[in-house]
Amino acid sequence: MSRPEPASRTLFQRFYPVPTRWADNDIYGHANNVAYYAWFDTVVNQFLIEEGGMQPGVDPVVGYVVASSCNYFAPVEYPQCLQLGLRVSRLGSKSVTWEIGVFVEGDTVSRATGQFTHAFVDQASNQSAPIPERIRLAIRADFDV
Repeated sequence: MSRPEPASRTLFQRFYPVPTRWADNDIYGHANNVAYYAWFDTVVNQFLIEEGGMQPGVDPVVGYVVASSCNYFAPVEYPQCLQLGLRVSRLGSKSVTWEIGVFVEGDTVSRATGQFTHAFVDQASNQSAPIPERIRLAIRADFDV
């Protein structure tokens, strides 16, 4: 199995600023892995709300994270303002896989690259459901899928 490589900044269509917090650092002086997953969730949901019209707590169909991973290449720490790149690596009829690159200003390759997959579910029936059309349209408008 080949070792994953950092992702080029040029692969990502959207960027979101995310400041690190004091609480993100662990005993080793760098951001703990759990902080990365919170950042990933934040930028994906920011896109879904701002561009896809998602209304948390109101929408009948929601995306559940069904798979996630992250490869780490260089540490980040407090205080740094990160730039998280967002792209879609796969768009299906009922799921989408996001890729998130973690960059510090001036970085040309990611310090970490994460992925997670949202499977869309009708909350009333708890059954798989198509991606809501407004979210699908936003994804198609912003990403090369």
